[in-house]
Amino acid sequence: MTVPGTSLPGEGVNGTGVPGGNGTGAPRVNGTGVPGGNGTGAPRVPGAGAPHGGVTRRGPLPTGPDTAYDVVIVGAGVVGSAIARALARHPLRVALVEAANDVGDGTSKANTAILHTGFDAAPGTLEARLVREGHRLLAGYARRTGIPVEPVGALLVAWDEQQRTALPRLAEKAERNGHRTTRLLDTNQLRSWEPHLGPGALAALQVPGESVICPWTTTLAYATQAVRSGVDLHLGCRVEKVRTGDPYHRIVTRRGVLRTRHLVNACGLYADAVDALVGREDFTVTPRRGQLLVFDKFARDLVRHILLPVPGPLGKGVLIAPTVYGNVMLGPTAEDLDDKTATGTTAEGLAGLREQGGRILPALLDEEVTAVYAGLRAATGQEDYRIAAHPALRYVTVGGIRSTGLTASLAIAEHVLGLLADCGLDPGPERPLAALRMPNLGEAFPRPYRDARLIADDAEYGSVVCHCERVTRGEIRAALTSTIPPGGLDGLRRRTRARGGRCQGHYCGAEVRALFEEYREYGEGAR
Repeated sequence: MTVPGTSLPGEGVNGTGVPGGNGTGAPRVNGTGVPGGNGTGAPRVPGAGAPHGGVTRRGPLPTGPDTAYDVVIVGAGVVGSAIARALARHPLRVALVEAANDVGDGTSKANTAILHTGFDAAPGTLEARLVREGHRLLAGYARRTGIPVEPVGALLVAWDEQQRTALPRLAEKAERNGHRTTRLLDTNQLRSWEPHLGPGALAALQVPGESVICPWTTTLAYATQAVRSGVDLHLGCRVEKVRTGDPYHRIVTRRGVLRTRHLVNACGLYADAVDALVGREDFTVTPRRGQLLVFDKFARDLVRHILLPVPGPLGKGVLIAPTVYGNVMLGPTAEDLDDKTATGTTAEGLAGLREQGGRILPALLDEEVTAVYAGLRAATGQEDYRIAAHPALRYVTVGGIRSTGLTASLAIAEHVLGLLADCGLDPGPERPLAALRMPNLGEAFPRPYRDARLIADDAEYGSVVCHCERVTRGEIRAALTSTIPPGGLDGLRRRTRARGGRCQGHYCGAEVRALFEEYREYGEGAR
């Protein structure tokens, strides 16, 4: 079950179970029946006609006197998509712009997938407040929209006397952050909770409320709801210049020029570069690489909680955690680099993870590794978010969003709406957002291949294509005909788990690719 939470503004029609383009039935142009959302590049005049926004991936951007936006958000990661969704509650013309060909294709796709309580944030910081509020908001949003969340709880494990003496201070820190349910465990209690821990574990701080979540579904849910509620999404649209002006800024991209009254920079690793385009040099982003190992589902019974180390100066350190997909994850490393594209793994990094993992959970190393990956986090040299309004420029920077950004995303979005008001934006009255129910990717929840009623209605949900992850033809079709279809096979994997299991697509890859090409051709032909 997911953790209960309270509603967000404008969600009166949310969580109603409306399919909303989730692929039940025959293929459609865009999975919604609304022209302009098929990801094929068909332009839509912002604010004109139906409230559904447009999705474009190539070709020239819309031009003309009626194509100016009230707000443009640059960066369609989890934070940028959350901001777009929040703005969609108001009668504004909004565009979400992304350099990649899919949403959530940067930092948001490669993280530890933890819904944090914020128990260990620096008290009094903006991050601490937004993580605490974001946890409440995202837990409720996930419950209403079908994003899989498992509240497994966490154990902060001490492996030496210095770490053990730090646990009471961390409990006090958690209390200052409003988290009053932590509990100190001695060695015997810890062993009863986690019998497979390695020798040397002395004590732990139990942290109820820490959960694992699907980060891919979260980002896609925000962006989908934003588009269905009127936001235009322009993919493959890297920003190269910003010409500030009054009343409009001109955003020069590889696909043309966008005009907007207000600009939001949610560019993650490139937030400092976009800042520089408007004449700001407030911070520098240093990419911090985190390499991770994903173990096979047979490892899942080895661990019951998120196993956290005592935090160090570079972050939360190496952890072991279950995933909502039924695997076990080990990582991340923390390597400060110069290259913002260095998402490759290294033999040294992976060997170091295995060494640390072997001390924490020795039996884990006997299990098969099904995947390795690396993500880059935006370090700025300050242990807080770099979120600031610049009213004279009608511009908001949302930078330095570290590993807690997934948890804080909805609270960050609400905070940014307030900063945009400080910059002169009058959002107008609130209106309900489009209904949304996301396909389930979590192992602890009903999957389509086991749903007899769904299969009786549509036999393709009983036709398994990816046997490792038990992904059906119906799920793949649904993703390929959805509001924001995947831009490639990796995007399809993030929407369905196809090619993400033990064989990594060795057996199903050809069929998955054929389906991708079939539906892409269908969509382009229908345009």
